[in-house]
Amino acid sequence: ESRVKNQTILEVESQGVQVMQIITQTIRNADIINSPATGTSAASFSINTYTAGLNPTIFDLSSGVIRIKEGVGATIPLTNSRVTASALNFENLSRAGTPGTIRITFTLSYVNSSGRNEYNFTKTFVGSGSLRQP
Repeated sequence: ESRVKNQTILEVESQGVQVMQIITQTIRNADIINSPATGTSAASFSINTYTAGLNPTIFDLSSGVIRIKEGVGATIPLTNSRVTASALNFENLSRAGTPGTIRITFTLSYVNSSGRNEYNFTKTFVGSGSLRQP
């Protein structure tokens, strides 16, 4: 039971960290925050990067999956079927005269199809990313 619980926790933790790293790295390499507007929050996030073909880059949540879409490319899932994502929120904390800062919050829950207690695990991830100075 403890081995299964540890694997469950590791799955949620590793996917959460990976998603947060992808989002924050993309923010660091962005040029402009399209949405949400300064001082507001939204369930999706749109930025423009310095690479025109990747614009806009959009992060969102659909059917329990956090996704990225770059330009006209296909939407790519960032989480897999072993976890369910919820409560994805992007808050634009930017201030006048600054490059821009976004707070990211999301919750991942292990998919417990068996109903066994050792498969129950949920964690909320909170992070932030800032655009680099031009």
